[in-house]
Amino acid sequence: MLGLAAVVAAALVFAAPAVACAHPRTSLGYLQGQVMCPTCHTTLEMSDSPAAQRIRAFIAKRIAACWTTKQIESALVANYGQGILAAPSHKGFDLLAWWLPLAGVLAGALVLAFGVWRWSRARTPEDRPPPVDDETERRLDELLARLD
Repeated sequence: MLGLAAVVAAALVFAAPAVACAHPRTSLGYLQGQVMCPTCHTTLEMSDSPAAQRIRAFIAKRIAACWTTKQIESALVANYGQGILAAPSHKGFDLLAWWLPLAGVLAGALVLAFGVWRWSRARTPEDRPPPVDDETERRLDELLARLD
C-alpha cells in the first residue's frame, strides 16, 4: 500500500508542470521569427538591439506565465502596432498582402499563355520559308556526307 502511495505521489509531482499550462506552450525561438524589431526592421532572431532584447525579455516572461502565441502577439501589437509582426494578419485590408502576389503570378501566366497562343496562331503559310528545291537538297546532302 505504501508503494502505491509513493507511485501516485511521484506521478503527481511529475504531472504538476504539465498541468500548469492547460494549452500548448509556445517557444521564444518560434516567436523570434514571427516578431520584428521596431528599430532595425528585422526579425528578433536577427537583431541584437536594445529594443529587441526588451521584447525578448517580454516574450520570455509571458511564456513563463503560460501565455499562448496569440496572447503574446496581441499584447505586442497593442504596445507596438501591427508593424511588430513579421507577417501581415489574415484579416481585412492585410489580406491583400497575401492575395495580390498570387493574383499577379496568375495574371502573368495568363498573359504569357495568351501571347504564346496568339504567336503560334499568327503564322500563316506565307510566313513560312519556301521549301528547298531538289538541287539544293542534293548539295546539302553531299556536304553533310563529307563532314561524316
